[in-house]
Amino acid sequence: MRTLLVLAGAVVVIVLVIVLYPGGGPKRPDSAGAGGPSMLAGAPAASFTVARVDGSPDSLDRYRGKVVLVNLWATWCPPCREEMPALERLYRELGSRGLVVLGIDQGEAPAVASTFGKRIGITFPLLIDQDQQYGRAYAAQGLPTSVVVDRSGKIVTGVDGPMTPAQMRDAVLPLLRAK
Repeated sequence: MRTLLVLAGAVVVIVLVIVLYPGGGPKRPDSAGAGGPSMLAGAPAASFTVARVDGSPDSLDRYRGKVVLVNLWATWCPPCREEMPALERLYRELGSRGLVVLGIDQGEAPAVASTFGKRIGITFPLLIDQDQQYGRAYAAQGLPTSVVVDRSGKIVTGVDGPMTPAQMRDAVLPLLRAK
């Protein structure tokens, strides 16, 4: 009887997996996959007016004509916190060549994001997206998520997860060279 119950339970689990995940189980797309922000390459970048940490309004559209690395993040996210100093170095190095880094905090209080930014010396704009509009528009599957936007406002690439400094440079340098 016990063997029959175990066998029945196993069959139920297998059927649920097949029904819920017909492709063979849950998959997390890689940067070349069909999901997440990478699927938006070539599309116009969505822009929403949200507040900076100081309360003033800002949006991606404001930076048309520049190369923009949009980074969706939160202070509670360890990979986001680890990635921030590299984003700051990139901004300081390439800002004079037309690069803007926009750190868009996903739903935290402005004081939380501001305190974190000041503590680690962030000089690029920090925005607060209380409604997580950017996260939805850019198909973020987690944090951090980065989207690189060219001077004309089109998405060039999107990455779910932290980027290395080399990946950041590789994503923006060709766009900075093109005029």
